[in-house]
Amino acid sequence: VQLVESGGGLVQAGASLRLSCAASELTFSSYDIGWFRQAPGKEREFVGRIIRSGDSTYYVDSVKGRFSISRDNAQKTAYLQMTNLKPEDTGVYYCAASRGSWNYWGQGTQVTVSS
Repeated sequence: VQLVESGGGLVQAGASLRLSCAASELTFSSYDIGWFRQAPGKEREFVGRIIRSGDSTYYVDSVKGRFSISRDNAQKTAYLQMTNLKPEDTGVYYCAASRGSWNYWGQGTQVTVSS
């Protein structure tokens, strides 16, 4: 099983980025997908998740209204659309797949937001 994130980069505050999480060797539609991030010197934190059907999403308060998670089960890909980025959004972003626990993780993609 492999999850591969992409789409990170260096942007200025206020910009947007879309991250992708592509899965292989996984029954993608059977897993909730979560996004996490880890800032330098801090613990990994939960950003949001989308349930397996894609009908519901959940977000940490700090990103509500700015971030949006979606998925394409046919393409085995999930997305994290980030708008109005802030310097405090800087970190390595990870996707993970869950069937009750976060069973599988990607390697992460770096997002850096300059002020």
